Amino acid sequence: MAVFNERATIGTIVARVLQQACVHEVIIVDDGSEDGTRGQLQALAVGEPRIRLVFHERNQGKGAAIRRAIAMADGEVCIIQDADLEYDPRDYEGLLAPIHQGVSRVVYGSRVINPRNRYPLDRYRIGSYVVTETTNLLYGTRLTDEPTCYKAFDTRLLKSLPLRATGFEFCPEVTALVAKRGEKIVEVPIRYQKRSVAEGKKIRWHDGAIALWTLVRLRLAP
Repeated sequence: MAVFNERATIGTIVARVLQQACVHEVIIVDDGSEDGTRGQLQALAVGEPRIRLVFHERNQGKGAAIRRAIAMADGEVCIIQDADLEYDPRDYEGLLAPIHQGVSRVVYGSRVINPRNRYPLDRYRIGSYVVTETTNLLYGTRLTDEPTCYKAFDTRLLKSLPLRATGFEFCPEVTALVAKRGEKIVEVPIRYQKRSVAEGKKIRWHDGAIALWTLVRLRLAP
């Protein structure tokens, strides 16, 4: 879990994650928060051995925080979790099932294929669609939601990838790398509760441009 200035939601999301019986450990990387999030995390970790905390002294980006957590992971499967409340940890079992059943080593939670989600056709969804279709065109995948936060991986596979991303381009980078290895990416429906910029949403239009460039660059790379 990469965290940056999420004081309003961090306690709730960590509690929800820990309620899931499948959770072996929660690696939380605070990426230079300045709003009191750090103190909350330290309090949450007291008496909870499953929480492992890392603190970046300065903000390095979501990708850098996730890569730090991946290096520390020792469970069989890793799930990427945001620190807000857009995604619901009750979906973990669905994400894990295809991996445990030997169907795939990579599972993405799709916001699109769950008809109960309120996922409005705004600039964020249009950007998500463009990134997803570019991924499908360049890598021969058949995804409906490439930029989803909920991505689950066999840990050994994830650790073997030459990840370099420091920001939000982690998502297209990891997708490109597993696709180039011929890994099958299975999608399962997940719950989604969109938040606004006013509520703390951090991704911006230029992150979409970087995502597209990342997909093209890695497609052209040997």
